[in-house]
Amino acid sequence: MLPLGDDNRDRRSMPIVTLALIALNVLVFVVFQGMGTNDNFTYSLSTVPAEIATGRDMVTSSHTVQDPVTGQRYQVPGLRPTPISVYVTLLTSIFMHGGWAHLLGNMLFLYIFGDNLEDVMGKGRYLAFYLICGLAASLAHVVTTYLVNADPAIPSLGASGAISGVLGGYWLLFPQRRVRVLMGNMLTEVPALVAIGLWFAFQLINGLGMLGGESDGVAYGAHIGGFVAGLILVKLFAAGRTTPSTPPMAYGRRY
Repeated sequence: MLPLGDDNRDRRSMPIVTLALIALNVLVFVVFQGMGTNDNFTYSLSTVPAEIATGRDMVTSSHTVQDPVTGQRYQVPGLRPTPISVYVTLLTSIFMHGGWAHLLGNMLFLYIFGDNLEDVMGKGRYLAFYLICGLAASLAHVVTTYLVNADPAIPSLGASGAISGVLGGYWLLFPQRRVRVLMGNMLTEVPALVAIGLWFAFQLINGLGMLGGESDGVAYGAHIGGFVAGLILVKLFAAGRTTPSTPPMAYGRRY
């Protein structure tokens, strides 16, 4: 189920912070990460669970690994020196991505669901909410890595943990908001309660799979941690603000 848009007829302000976050993520990936070619930048500012657990920077050598399924061998870059405190990487990592698909998928979700929270919270509160959810997601990934006995020297990056917090807040504040989704070859509308609920169920199922030793390289612990943080924090950050009522269904809905 791929979300394509939601009903924004009651949005009262331009989502400047959401658009700025999208622009910043694109800028970091294109300019600073060199669209995935600048290993020095990426492997120095990603979150490395072992570094967070010990408080010490790690530098490792590049090495060759072999895919157990295809037998293909490829080079894995080593960890680079971190020019700042390793704890700051808990935040720097949420502005970096592993490729175009990773970036564009995350920015689509942020564009669809972020503007409504920004409209309710106000720009300052929304930015703080986003960053705190991202921090919580990064910490959740560190904890999960050790719980499932995964390799703590593998770096993680991506905005999906922070965006998961946005999804959690949206799910709680706008459960009946209509979301346009692509299901297979069918374009339809479902309530956010269903669209985001199914997404979160998928994260839980795959997260539990990690306990059995299965891994596809996705930081499900970060997704779950960010989502839970969003659920817990959204009412606090929206306190004293008016939440628009869900607009009635109407022909010609704008997305």
